Amino acid sequence: MTKETMLPKIAKIKGIHPGLILHREIKRNNIKSSQLATSIGEHKQTISAIINQKRGINPELSIKLADYFHTEKDYFMMLQAGYEVKSKLTENSKRTPNLNNIRKVLFWDTSFDKIDWDKNKRAIIKRVLERGNDKEINEIIKFYGKRTVSRIAKSIKQSRLSTFQKNAEDFQLI
Repeated sequence: MTKETMLPKIAKIKGIHPGLILHREIKRNNIKSSQLATSIGEHKQTISAIINQKRGINPELSIKLADYFHTEKDYFMMLQAGYEVKSKLTENSKRTPNLNNIRKVLFWDTSFDKIDWDKNKRAIIKRVLERGNDKEINEIIKFYGKRTVSRIAKSIKQSRLSTFQKNAEDFQLI
């Protein structure tokens, strides 16, 4: 069996730090990280930092590792990209508008502290345009951007409250 078939398919491990995969392969091949570093012409501290998820993979290192493990040249780079995208998505999902500008009562039917402001964007925009005051509407526009709020407002075909249409027009969203 070649080393190439030992490495997992990227689709199965997308979002995992490449250092975890590298650590597993070092163990599986029964080598030390310092031996790998020497074999590919890298500093052992570099390999150690990657294994400990303190550093990422760059294109040059991806090529060296690919040569060593007999895999595609961009294998480790693709792992790095997948990890970075997942990290950014996680970071973005924790972003919130300035909650001092939004009344909790506006979201009476949910736990205000647990709102996923990205995942529930459409419902939030609709709720704020239906029931929010100028300060709340401005905060939502500032947080999501006028283009996004406008696109979502235009996609909402109907609202039970006439204030939705009025606010959308007043704030030039439709």
